[in-house]
Formats: sequence, structure tokens, C-alpha cells
Amino acid sequence: MTDNFSMKTFYNGEALPLAAVPTVKLEDFLQGIINAADRGWRISALFGEENGPGVTLYAVLSAKADGVMGIMRTQCGESFPSITPYCPQANLFEREIAEQFGIVPEGHPWFKPVRFHRSFHPARDAWGRDAAVQILPGVTDFYRVEGEEVHEVAVGPVHAGVIEPGHFRFQCHGEEVFHLEIALGFQHRGIEAGLIGGPQTKTVYQMETGAGDSTVAHTWAYCLILEALAGRRIPAKGGVIRGIALELERLANHTGDLGAIAGDTGYLPTSSFCGRIRGDFLNMSAVLCGSRFSRGLLRPGGSGFDCSQKQADDLLQRLAAARADLFNAVDLMWTTPSVLARLENTGTVSVGTARELALTGPPARACGMAMDVRQDFPYGIYQMSQIPVVTAKSGDVYARTLVRWLEAEKSLDFLEEQLRQLPSGPYRNGIASPAGEHIAVALTEGWRGEVCHVAITDKAGHFSRYKIVDPSFHNWPGLAMALRGQQISDFPLCNKSFNLSYCGFDL
Repeated sequence: MTDNFSMKTFYNGEALPLAAVPTVKLEDFLQGIINAADRGWRISALFGEENGPGVTLYAVLSAKADGVMGIMRTQCGESFPSITPYCPQANLFEREIAEQFGIVPEGHPWFKPVRFHRSFHPARDAWGRDAAVQILPGVTDFYRVEGEEVHEVAVGPVHAGVIEPGHFRFQCHGEEVFHLEIALGFQHRGIEAGLIGGPQTKTVYQMETGAGDSTVAHTWAYCLILEALAGRRIPAKGGVIRGIALELERLANHTGDLGAIAGDTGYLPTSSFCGRIRGDFLNMSAVLCGSRFSRGLLRPGGSGFDCSQKQADDLLQRLAAARADLFNAVDLMWTTPSVLARLENTGTVSVGTARELALTGPPARACGMAMDVRQDFPYGIYQMSQIPVVTAKSGDVYARTLVRWLEAEKSLDFLEEQLRQLPSGPYRNGIASPAGEHIAVALTEGWRGEVCHVAITDKAGHFSRYKIVDPSFHNWPGLAMALRGQQISDFPLCNKSFNLSYCGFDL
């Protein structure tokens, strides 16, 4: 018993027999989530699985203070009471369950589709949509503010530049934004439905491209799942290579974001330099595996590629040069008063809002929330070599920029340490077939924040359900809150300071 409700606790990267997951009454399940959230737990995943005439709901919760995770399930019919009014972080999860399985969260304050697709169950649709009518992403009722001189600004889904599609609807009074509503789903590819029946040869490639700029974070979570289900450990060298890959991915994206934030303030020196330096970090990934996005580098059982001493020495030289260039480029930004004035007090999210929405990654740490999967729920190399968690206090664009910079420094230190003491020996072990009728949960810390994968296997060891929660799923509502009371001209800068994934959200 934990927090007055029945929940099985376990550790990150652990597999459990399905029979060990407690089944509780629906009202106890929902109240348990509310109670846990009140005590500092967060919803890492809340999802459904088809179960004959009804749906089984699973809740995966995580507690930073204890370093443990908890899981429970319940049976649900055609509807369940919404807990979003009492636990705002459940908002998107409840709407997603409705869209995927056609069951309605009664009393949800703003009930609408998440990705605008058909239900997994062809006979059920939570919105009563006719199966013969085409479903178009973004076609829905939007929240509207009425009043004199209040106007609406619609942006996207097609944007200037080569970026992903998403729709933003602003309610404004003059230049001030009263409310921003974000509609996504334009990148929906049906990944979760396509994973049923796996693992297959193509599964690992689906993981690598679920959110392409987070290849390592998602593939590592998938590898942890398969290794837990097979009861196998990986060689030390394979674990180190995975850590190197993840921190290179973090450095490349944080560097790109630092440059893009500078660019959105109109400060071109840092923008230009960081654009090039990002390429340097991407090229380091290519040194390891031939792919700038680390495709093929992580495989169940360890690493898909070895790292020789020659490669390690080459990477150390490249890192030293990139560190010097990055320090110079970012220092230009920190020492330019006009840039700092543009970042400070722009797009502020309070710590209370961040906790209510269960924000993750840099947006959460920019609000002073010292949360990082690498330290709170350590896995792989991070169980032996931890990276300090860095935070800021102000919750604005400045804080989100500062956190990225400080994290980049820590990643550079980690990489140099690991490359200098690279272990010898094998880098990959063979792996057995997944155990049948088990559930496994894996968290990793992507550069955007917490990545969560959950796999449920049938008697034959095939996936009967595979759930993926990208950090953007948690953080898009945070961007909407950051715009409240801001000038609409602040949107590009706020948006870039979050830099969320459309495809990682849409899946």
C-alpha cells in the first residue's frame, strides 16, 4: 500500500509479470492518481488496452523522492469520471484514451481530440463521428474570448521555413495574448498501433524515427524494455557507448537551440556560430556509427557499433575544439545586454503551473524543479556516473536558455570523462525473446525531458500494447501557459525556448 491506494512499486527498466499488477476499482484507481499527484508523484503514462468488451486502464506513476515507480490498473466500460479538474496533468492522457478507445472521460473541462484519428476500436468513437466522414486534423471548436477589440490570430499548420506542421490559435486584445490554444495531429503516423504484434525487425527503426531528433533517447528506452523482458544485462562498454550517444544528442540539440534563441532576438553572431557547432556535434555521432542522428548505434543487448581507442581519441580532440567554440559563441550572448533584456521576464511559467502540468526537462528545471531521470531513476551508465542536475529559478526564456547552457557544460564534462576511461571488452550481448504476459517500463532523459516507454506482452511474448510518451506530450501545455499575458510578438522566442516536437507528440 502506498499513499492509501494499492500500487505495485518497481524500479526503472524492470519487468513484472502481468499478474503482479494490482487491479483496483475504477473509483480507487482515479482517486489514487489524484492522491499521488498531491504528494508529488507524476503521471509518466496513463493509457488503455483493449480488453474484449471494455478497456483496461493502466497508470504508471513516478516518485522522484523515492526513486521508485508505481503501477496499477482498472477495468473501464464506456466512460469514466474525468480527474482533469483535480489533476491537470491528466488532461491530455484522458483525451488520448478517449480518442484511441472511444471511452469518454465524463466531466472533462475541454473535451476534444488529441491527434484527430479514428479509434483503435472501429465501433467506438468518443465524439460520435460518422465513420464515412473524413477526419481532418485541427478541425475542432476552439476556445474564444469575447469582447470589444478582442481578436483572433490563427497561425499554421503550414509555416514559413522547413518546420513541422502545427496550428496555433491566439485570443488577443491588441498585442496582448489572453489565451493560446495549440492543435496538433498533422504528423500522426499510427506508430503505437503499428507496434502491436512486435517486436519485429522493423520495430527498432520505428523507435529511431518516432521523434527523429531524439533517436537515442527513444531507442535506449526500447532497448531497456527488451532487455528487461528478456532478463539480460548489457556489457559495460555497450553501456558507456549509449551514454556517449545520448549526451552527444543532447549537445547537438541544446547548441542548436542556443543559436536559434539568439536568432529570435535578432542576435546573429551566436546564431551563426551555434548553427555550425551543432553540426560539429552531429558529426561526432557519425564518427561512432556513420549516422549524424545515431541511427543504428543503439541495439538491444548493447551497441550496434564498437568505439575504438582511435575513435575515442578523435572524439576527444573534436570535443575540445567544440567546447572552446561553444563557450565563445554563447559568451557573446551572455555579455550582450540587449539580448539579455529580450530573454528576461519573457514567457514566464510559475513553478506552481509547472508542477500542475507535470512539465519535464529544461522547462521544468528552469522553474527550479530539480528533476532528471538520469539522477532520479538512474539507468545504464548513469547508475555509476551521474551528471549533476542544474536548475534556474525565474521560469522565463532566460532560465530555459541558461539551463540548456549549463546542461551542455555538464554533458561535455561527462563525455570527456567517459572517453578517457572507455572500458575494453565486448560491446553487445545476444538477447533472448521477450517473456510472455509481462509488463516492462523504461524511462530515459532525452534532451527535451522524460521519455517513457511501456510494453505489455501476450502469452507468446509479442506486444499486445506498446505505449510511448514523448516529453513534448507533457510540455506543449506549458508553452500555451507561457504566452498568457505576453505580447504576440514574443511567440517565436517562447516557442523556440521550449522547442517541442510535433511528430514526437503525434506519433
